[in-house]
Amino acid sequence: MNITLLFIIVAILIIFIIIYRSSMGEQTYQFISKQGRKLYSKVAPYTYKEIRKKIRELKQNYTVQQYIGQVIVFALGAGIITYLYFYDLVVSIIYALAAVCAVPYINYLRCKRLYSEFIFEQIQVYTTNVIMEFNTTQSFVKSLEGVYSSGVLEDPVKADVKAMIDMAYENGTINQSLEYMQEKYDFYMVKNMHQLFLQITNEGAKDARDSLENMSLDIDMLVEAVYRDRIDRANFYKKFLVFGLVLYLMIALVQVMLGDTYHSMLNLWYVRFMLHMIVIINTYFLLSGTKYYNENVGAE
Repeated sequence: MNITLLFIIVAILIIFIIIYRSSMGEQTYQFISKQGRKLYSKVAPYTYKEIRKKIRELKQNYTVQQYIGQVIVFALGAGIITYLYFYDLVVSIIYALAAVCAVPYINYLRCKRLYSEFIFEQIQVYTTNVIMEFNTTQSFVKSLEGVYSSGVLEDPVKADVKAMIDMAYENGTINQSLEYMQEKYDFYMVKNMHQLFLQITNEGAKDARDSLENMSLDIDMLVEAVYRDRIDRANFYKKFLVFGLVLYLMIALVQVMLGDTYHSMLNLWYVRFMLHMIVIINTYFLLSGTKYYNENVGAE
């Protein structure tokens, strides 16, 4: 009877985790997708080497002590939790080593998120300042030159603005410059602003002040929504992690219910298999949630 009860409880735990995490994943996707369509567009392709370099320049990279601290926390956490499951030191050590292997991946995701946020802020600065410069110069290329020389931009966006200026003088039009920038930074605000300037340039509009002012207001509203969304996402992710950690510890409830019988049940291969599945499935969904929170900050 005790064996059957344990088997049923563990099976229910697995089913509960899968159903809950699937539901949470769907809610997370709907929430972030909805916000993403309103707030962000896709970030231009970039390599991890460039990301790490920029994160170091921004002084947001982890120190050696922080990396060591992460390794210790992950190893101890995985070791303690799995020991409570299996009461097997060898198994706990294996899980602890596996958890340590996840540290570089999680930090990689963190760097991509920080770089994505940095690029978005730079694009905000680019669009806002080009509009302000145009009100003075009444020339798109001169506006680009003013923004480039003002020092408000940082690489890689600054270098790309310089490339836009060179293309405009070389080709005699701004078309190729606009296409170049939109291909690298596929943001709504970039597309809309470029479309407006292209219309002004081609049609020779004499007074575009109202249109530019409306564009500035749209950008301000977008940026405000972005920062609100960033706070909401962070709060949601914290709750996601807390609940995931609580699910790991539900095995303690099972042990209280079964008492010493739990230890004897660990000799059954299918019980151990199901316990492994609980750990692996919950870990998978935690990593998936972490990936989504960090990697898809600007996704539509």
